[in-house]
Amino acid sequence: MTILANKNDPRVKRTRQLLLQAFISLLEERQNIHSISVQDITERATVNRATFYAHFEDKYALLEIWMREKFHHALKSQLPATSTLQINTLRLLILAVFDFLALWQYHLKPADRQFVPFFEIALQQELQEVLLNWLNRVPSSVPICQEKVETTAQVISWAIFGPAIQWSRGDRTITKDAMAQYVLVVVIAGLSPAVTVT
Repeated sequence: MTILANKNDPRVKRTRQLLLQAFISLLEERQNIHSISVQDITERATVNRATFYAHFEDKYALLEIWMREKFHHALKSQLPATSTLQINTLRLLILAVFDFLALWQYHLKPADRQFVPFFEIALQQELQEVLLNWLNRVPSSVPICQEKVETTAQVISWAIFGPAIQWSRGDRTITKDAMAQYVLVVVIAGLSPAVTVT
């Protein structure tokens, strides 16, 4: 959770970027989230602690932003810029989630396993936001209740995220493409009461 309200101010963006870059460089050096302190981050970013806390509640809030941004960029790199809710983009989205989680599991350090639930919640919420954005852009001849749209995005995000997490942790005897197809069938069925997927 960030503290500053005006995230669009260029100075705020620059400072946040400095803090993120400092955190990433420390993470590359130390290979362990737990060993990085707020003091380490502020020294590397050449800002004071008050500035850090003006932007982030604690190092875990910074960690969440970093994970969300990584995940967001990974999805964006595998999806067309003008993606909408269609079968082919849903399939690409599912594959991108499987790819990201497999890579993440591979690079996850034993000392950082305690943060796994924290990471998973942040990533699932980011996926939910992508789906909610798509659902909100679906043209409809009848008004759809926003709560229904939000609940649909939440349910579908877990329908994708849950199997992807399990697959990334397991022995992967089923191929990524086969798993993505199974998940896609469930997702389309889950979406059908709310919208028509073409």
